[in-house]
Amino acid sequence: MTPLRWYFDFVSPYSYLHWQKLKRLPQFGQIVPVPIAFGAVLHHLGNLGPAEIPAKRRFMYRQLAWTAEQEGVPLRFPPGHPFNPLAALRLCLAAGAGSAAVDALFNWIWRDGNAGDSAQALAPVAEALGISDVQAATADAAVKEQLRRNTEAAIAAGVFGVPTLAVGSELFWGNDAHPLMAAVLADPTLLQRPDWQALETLPVSIHRNR
Repeated sequence: MTPLRWYFDFVSPYSYLHWQKLKRLPQFGQIVPVPIAFGAVLHHLGNLGPAEIPAKRRFMYRQLAWTAEQEGVPLRFPPGHPFNPLAALRLCLAAGAGSAAVDALFNWIWRDGNAGDSAQALAPVAEALGISDVQAATADAAVKEQLRRNTEAAIAAGVFGVPTLAVGSELFWGNDAHPLMAAVLADPTLLQRPDWQALETLPVSIHRNR
């Protein structure tokens, strides 16, 4: 069976929207959620996050509100964005990083509009996940190390954004790429189309100075 790993960060509203689609896939039970620190990926690539570019941020928030409405997904922004998601990511890992933990945290932050940037803010959802001491859980050295390893593995795999579904070594990025992901999951031979294969050797005609 081809491994299916879904790289995400709770800071990403697109990850929240895409999670709702993944749950409807027949292959959902085979998908392993992998919490990663998106900020570390951006730092590695030398990129800004979309919400760090003012004009893009303004467009993105409108587009997110429209997309959620079109997809019938409740979306309520947390008190501030972007926010530091480390506490939420670590809590997810401390709770086992299964679908119940991912659901609970996405719902807390993006469905209900609560803060997800500190152990204190996450205390109610932590309690619902069976974790009474959220501060200790999110400060646990093993949990921090797992998040670091997850993020390093994502970078090594070539992940450049969230959400990303890895189907073996193939990466499918973004909520709007879901139809392509689903098509490839249903028929992996799509990736062998000659015209798609030819695109992999398309020459680069210019390199920008940085």
